[in-house]
Amino acid sequence: MGVERLEAPAAAVERQVKGLLFDCQMCGNCVLSSTGMSCPMNCPKQMRNGPCGGVRSDGHCEVKPEMRCVWVQAWEGSRRMTEGDRIAEIRPPVDHRRRGSSAWLRIVRERLG
Repeated sequence: MGVERLEAPAAAVERQVKGLLFDCQMCGNCVLSSTGMSCPMNCPKQMRNGPCGGVRSDGHCEVKPEMRCVWVQAWEGSRRMTEGDRIAEIRPPVDHRRRGSSAWLRIVRERLG
């Protein structure tokens, strides 16, 4: 069975699990493990490498004041993780061609070579 045939079912399972647990947006460029399990794609400005500078003093977003800043959540989450220093890693821009694809499957493919 080719890896391509696994893409649709793997992406469907991943969408359900990560959507429920982390409000994942299925960008296909998953960085949850380096952002304290907070999906940066939930940022209204889609900031991938830290807050925009418009974080309110109460930790809420300047664009959506009712929402806590994704990066405040990421920082708090990273402090609870054993490799919490990964939040300082620079993340590359989103490759929009991967949107909706399974990051899990891509990681397995990369590790298997």
